[in-house]
Amino acid sequence: METLPKDRALAALAALAHETRLNIFRRLVAAGDEGLPAGQLSSELGLACPTLSFHLKEMRAAEIVQSRKVGRSVIYSADLNVVKNLGLYLTTDCCSQSSCGC
Repeated sequence: METLPKDRALAALAALAHETRLNIFRRLVAAGDEGLPAGQLSSELGLACPTLSFHLKEMRAAEIVQSRKVGRSVIYSADLNVVKNLGLYLTTDCCSQSSCGC
């Protein structure tokens, strides 16, 4: 696993730094690899479809969410590899300049 480039890390952090998007992302993480259809996400989170669509678009642009078409439905899932790599990015130099004993 490798760390993200700085620009991708910033995009992922910005996407997750919004309450609605964080709620969406957490629900998609809970759904696992199968993901959830947009309609179910909208219903479960109590979001109007245009609002959900806006946030999902932002999350896809930040590459923390993936989508696929299944019949007439669009299924969304969290890209856990990006988030794992984000964690590596944030902790790569953890305590390298400190004597905290990490």
